[in-house]
Amino acid sequence: MNTLDTIGLTPDERARVTLVDHPMVQHKVGILRDEQTGTKQFRDLVRELALFEGYEATRDFPLEPVQVKTPLEVTACQRIAGKKVAIIPILRAGLGMVDGILDLIPAARVGHVGMYRDPETHEPHEYYCKLPPDVKHRTCLIVDPMLATGGSATAAIKYLRDAGVADIRLLVLVAAPEGIKTVLEFDPDVRLFTCALDRELNENAYILPGLGDAGDRIFGTK
Repeated sequence: MNTLDTIGLTPDERARVTLVDHPMVQHKVGILRDEQTGTKQFRDLVRELALFEGYEATRDFPLEPVQVKTPLEVTACQRIAGKKVAIIPILRAGLGMVDGILDLIPAARVGHVGMYRDPETHEPHEYYCKLPPDVKHRTCLIVDPMLATGGSATAAIKYLRDAGVADIRLLVLVAAPEGIKTVLEFDPDVRLFTCALDRELNENAYILPGLGDAGDRIFGTK
């Protein structure tokens, strides 16, 4: 399996990628890959991994002091300092990660970007987009379980940039080196979070070793 030091990133690109390598994350990714893992367990794992990844993607959120009255006394605590978040799943597989992020950030708004990949050219085509009206004032977490060629991710990033979004973070569960390079070269400010760095794409632009078609496995349509 690849590491961040073996996929040919520049120092700047390397600094914008976070591999979420917690032991429990790696354990769950292994179960996610298993072809014997059923639909319900697969769906639950995607949600759990999204929650883990959400912690890492929000690690730099600023805090501010606040006074809280416990049952015994008033004490100083901290809370997130006014950050507004939007979760942007790339349809349809990205929907599987939304609830995990909402478990972490219940007040987040949810937008949707619909993409399908041409089976011949592997190029993405947008068929739907609905964003919160104040999206340009929010930190946007684009979620999609798999980053293969990077085509859908870059199309979603462009759509958000065109809408005025300044802070975009891409959260995926499994990424191919080709997709990582495409995304980082396309946008010099986007940050990328993944739970696994896979080996390569095959001739049909599927990730190897991968985990199959994430959408089919989440929704039971394989």
